[in-house]
Amino acid sequence: MSLCEGAARVIPVEERVGAVFAAAGAEARLHAVAIGPGPSVPNGPPGRAGSPDGAGSEDGRASEDGAGSEDRAGSAGRAEIAIGADEPVVLASVFKVLLVLEFARQVAAGQLDPRERVWVTADDRLGGWGTAGCLDDIEVSLRDLAHFAMSVSDNSAADLLLARVGTDTVRLLAAELGLHRTRILGGPRQSLETMLAEVGARDEREFAAIYPSLTAERLRGLSVLDPERTSASTPREITRLLELIWRDEAGPPEACARVRELMGRQVFRHRLVSGFPDEVRVAAKTGTLPGLHAEAGVVHYPDGGRYAVAVFARTGDPVTNRTAVDSAIGAAARIAVEALREGRG
Repeated sequence: MSLCEGAARVIPVEERVGAVFAAAGAEARLHAVAIGPGPSVPNGPPGRAGSPDGAGSEDGRASEDGAGSEDRAGSAGRAEIAIGADEPVVLASVFKVLLVLEFARQVAAGQLDPRERVWVTADDRLGGWGTAGCLDDIEVSLRDLAHFAMSVSDNSAADLLLARVGTDTVRLLAAELGLHRTRILGGPRQSLETMLAEVGARDEREFAAIYPSLTAERLRGLSVLDPERTSASTPREITRLLELIWRDEAGPPEACARVRELMGRQVFRHRLVSGFPDEVRVAAKTGTLPGLHAEAGVVHYPDGGRYAVAVFARTGDPVTNRTAVDSAIGAAARIAVEALREGRG
């Protein structure tokens, strides 16, 4: 037997990623790309002034920082792992990255005062984390809305921020950045109201009562789960958005730094973060709907290697809490990034 015949077969990255999701009862679309030198991702306690991108100051101004080193996959930053990377995917809350970027750009341009106060009332609350789950009316600043929208995926905060910056402006931003397959139809409330109407519920409480009785086929037919009928993009366009933000090319440097810093504050660690060791920093944004699990972010290694990753997983059943799928997102991301670092992208 020859050496070639006796050698172990090298399993392609795509096959390994597919096996990870198959074991979790899901399929996924993924794009991972090595991004070139530029400002660093946040380091240390979230929001603390003096992090590498300098975006943690009270007035939102960013300081200058050193450029990161070139990643191992190539100085051009074009090594990639692509699995259905150009197929349309439902954005869900991943759209909040684009929303907060537009907010940060308007602040940098002097069009918005980040300290402007906003009331979050019972009519605004959607349930969930942050202001969306408060029992009483509260007053917060616009920049706190951005913080809650990114750190805990606060849907009420996102809706109020979207109303202030303008849905049309967010759409124009996507076009300006060359994200021509990214479509923003509205915020979380619009998605909720669409679901209520499609199942015949008058409010969230009635929807919660009806939901268990809906068949999987009926739920899969909801427009919020169809990338052709809701806010959508492609994994490749989302990593492109992240790359532009991390290279200070998505707007003024202080605006990009603000988005990086806020993504570094996300509290959820069950998806991308779960796949990497503690010394690897991840700044990311989740997206979740029944049967849909997504996360997009930038992975930063101690040696300066930086990788934008977007993973959009879909299960056969419309369950939002699937720990195995969440863990698979982290495992798949690490497989993809390690392949890039080994030069196999």
